[in-house]
Amino acid sequence: MPIDLDKVAGQVQNAFKQIKKRIIICAGTGCVANGSLKVYDEMLKVAKELKIDVLIELKKEEENKGTLISKSGCQGFCQMGPLVSVLPADILYTKVKPEDAKEILEKSIAKDEIVERLCYKIGDKIYKGHAEIPFYAKQKRYVLKNCGFIAAEDIEEYISIGGYASARKACLEMTDEQICKEILDSGLRGRGGAGFPTGRKWDLTRVQPGPKKYVICNGDEGDPGAFMDRSVLEGNPHSVIEGMIIAAKAIGADEGYVYVRTEYHLAVERMKNAIKKAEEIGVLGDNLFGSGFNFKLHVMEGAGAFVCGEETALIASVEGKRGMPKPKPPFPAQHGLYGKPTVINNVETLSTVPLIIRDGAENYKKIGVPTSTGTKTFAITGYVKNTGLIEVPFGTTLREILFDIAGGVTDDKGNVSEDAFKAVQIGGPSGACLTKEHLDLPLDFDSLRKAGAMVGSGGLVVMNKTTCMVNTAKFFMQFTQNESCGKCVLCREGTKQMLMMLEDITEGRATEETIPLLEQLANAVRMGSLCALGKTAPNPVLSTLKYFRDEYDAHVKEKRCPSGTCSKLSKYYIDQEKCMGCTACARKCPVGAISGAVKQKHSIDPNKCVKCGVCMQTCKFGAVKRG
Repeated sequence: MPIDLDKVAGQVQNAFKQIKKRIIICAGTGCVANGSLKVYDEMLKVAKELKIDVLIELKKEEENKGTLISKSGCQGFCQMGPLVSVLPADILYTKVKPEDAKEILEKSIAKDEIVERLCYKIGDKIYKGHAEIPFYAKQKRYVLKNCGFIAAEDIEEYISIGGYASARKACLEMTDEQICKEILDSGLRGRGGAGFPTGRKWDLTRVQPGPKKYVICNGDEGDPGAFMDRSVLEGNPHSVIEGMIIAAKAIGADEGYVYVRTEYHLAVERMKNAIKKAEEIGVLGDNLFGSGFNFKLHVMEGAGAFVCGEETALIASVEGKRGMPKPKPPFPAQHGLYGKPTVINNVETLSTVPLIIRDGAENYKKIGVPTSTGTKTFAITGYVKNTGLIEVPFGTTLREILFDIAGGVTDDKGNVSEDAFKAVQIGGPSGACLTKEHLDLPLDFDSLRKAGAMVGSGGLVVMNKTTCMVNTAKFFMQFTQNESCGKCVLCREGTKQMLMMLEDITEGRATEETIPLLEQLANAVRMGSLCALGKTAPNPVLSTLKYFRDEYDAHVKEKRCPSGTCSKLSKYYIDQEKCMGCTACARKCPVGAISGAVKQKHSIDPNKCVKCGVCMQTCKFGAVKRG
C-alpha cells in the first residue's frame, strides 16, 4: 500500500498542537563546530534535573506533553552561533554555551521570560527573535525557510509541512511533458553558476530515446567560502530527494546519484539517513505513490576535486574514472552517465523544484526579476559584521546585502564603516570583483554578466581597504592552478604561468612588461580552455586589473604594496613611542638588522632587513610596524 501522506501529516500536526513549547538547537556544521551539540546534551541533562517534561521526538499515537527539544540544520546566522530558538514565542538566543542551558530552561520554558543577555543586540537595542533581527527580516527565505527549523532527519516532520506532496502530484497527476513545462514556465535557472533554464535542460533529456536515464544532484561545492548546498543537504535533505524524484519523473529516469564531496561528513551522513528513511516509508523505491513509477537513489562521495563540479568531470568520477571534463557536444542530456541521457542539477535547484510544483509557476515568477525568477542563497564571509547564509530575491542590490542584512563592512579594527568597503569577490574562483560602483547593481544573472561577473554558486567574499587586490587574485589563481585537472594545455600551463607572474608582482621581481603579458595570457586561457574551470580561472585577475590597476602599478613600478599585505614589498620599522628597549626583537633578528641598547629606542636598518617578520611576532608592545 502506498503511504498516505495526508494521514501522516495530520498525525504529526496534531502531535505538534499538544506540545507547549519547542527548543530548536542549530546543528549545522558551523554551530556544531562551536559546540551546539554540547548545548543540546546539557539541555536534556538540566531539564531532567529541573524536572521539566521534555521530548526528543514526537509520538504520533500517544499524548505529547512538555517541551520538544530538537536539532535543526543551519539557521544561517553563523557569526552568532551556536543558535537556540524558542517557539512559539520566536526567541533567538545567540552564542549559547552549555552553561546557559539552565537559565534558558528556567526563564524561557518555566516562566515565559527572556534571557536578554543572550539576545542579539545592536548598540543598546535588544532584538527578540527572527522577525525583528535585521539579518533575517531583510531576507526572503524560500528554499531555506524550513532548513533551520525542522528536525533535519525527521521525515515525518517534513511530510507534516507538505513534504513529498509535490512528488506525489508529479507522479499521479502530471505527465512528463507537463512537469517540464511547469518548470520552464517558472523561469527557474540552474543555481550552480551557469544559469541555464532548468525546464529546458529537462525537456532536452526527456525527448532522448532509450529506457535508461539518470538524474544526478551536484553537491560538489568547492568554492572557497561557499556553503550553500552543504547547508541544504544538512538541514533539509528530503527537499533534495523530492526534487530528484520530480526530475526523474519528468525525464523518465529510474535511478539517481547524489554526488557530495567526502569532506562534507554531516551532509553525507544525513543524506544517507534521509534516503534510507524515504525508502522505508515508500516515498522512494518501487511503485511510488501507487503510480508504477520506480526511482532508486544512491550517495556518491567525491574526493574533493574542484573540477568535478563541472558536469562531464562529475560523470567521469561517478563512473570510477579520473574527474576530467570532456568536450561538448554531446551534452549529458544526450550522452551522460554510462552513455545514457542524464540530467545534472545542483542542490539548490533541486530543492526549489517541489516549491514550484506546490505553488505553481505563476506564483513563483512573482519572486525576483523577469529574467531571473525566484531567490538565491548566498554565503557571506570576510570583512562584514555578520557572516552567514542568506537568501534574497534576485534583483536585490549588493548594498542591501552588505549593509542591511550583513550589518555593514568592517575596518581592520572591526568597526562598521561604509568607507571601509573595497570590493567583494562574487562567484568564487570563477567569479570576479565588484566595487563601490556596483553597490546598487541588482544581483541577477544578466546584470552580473554585463558587469563582467557571475552569480556562480553564490559565494560572497567581502574585502576592505586593508586587502591587497593583487594578493587576492594570487590566492584565487593558486586555488584554480592546484585544481586544474591538467587535460588541456592552456589551463594546465597558463594558470601556472599566471600564478608565477602574480608571485613576481607581489614579491618585487616584476618588470613593466609583466602586467601586459599577464593580461594577454589571461585572455588566452579564458578563450582556449576546455571547460569552465579554465575559462573562468582568469576572471579574478582580469577584474582586479580592470578596477585596481593602480595597485598593480604600485607593486611593479614603486615596489610597494599599498595595503602593506605583501611582506616582500613592505618595510619594517619601529614606532619610537611604543618601543620599550627590551631588545627582544634584536635578539631574534636572524640578520642583525636591529640596533639599540637596553632601555633605549631601537631601529631597523632597511638595507639589512630580509622582511621575515620575526621582529613583529616577537614584540609584545606592538612597536614593530610594517608599511
